[in-house]
Amino acid sequence: MSGSPGRDAEFTEYVTAKALWLRKVAYLLCGDWHAADDLVQATVTKLYTNWHRAGRADNVDGYARTTLVNTFLAERRAPWARLIVLRGAQDDIADNKGDVDAALDLRAALASLPPRQRATVVLRYFCDLSVEEAARTLGCSTGNVKSQTARGIDALRRLLRTRPVASPEEHRA
Repeated sequence: MSGSPGRDAEFTEYVTAKALWLRKVAYLLCGDWHAADDLVQATVTKLYTNWHRAGRADNVDGYARTTLVNTFLAERRAPWARLIVLRGAQDDIADNKGDVDAALDLRAALASLPPRQRATVVLRYFCDLSVEEAARTLGCSTGNVKSQTARGIDALRRLLRTRPVASPEEHRA
């Protein structure tokens, strides 16, 4: 399906501006940079084929985010997703210069959540969506978002409590 030159330019401009953001959200969902890149590619392909709708949406970022999350959840439901578990090298550790151990612990804990809880936590706390916006993105009720978020946060707290992170003072010693 070939688009008009104006449509293609508009799409290319949008994807160029949002590629890093999409990749970060995808990484938080997948826990692996290579899988995140594949997820972004699948999302961008879907966005392109539906750009006539996405480009006219009131919230193009919301449309893209919904496409990304739905693609992720659909892939997690596929039988092969349970057979193949990607564990990336630790080369993705920190794009921040903060506490690397804490970041690794949090990423490992996040990766251990079921896909729907992980998606909800990422949408609520990384994408900073309201309960209502997350519900629209996930295509579920606000009550479902609230319960999935609460379960996800409780699980993260339990997991992080069992793996104590050294304080910054202990790192300096």
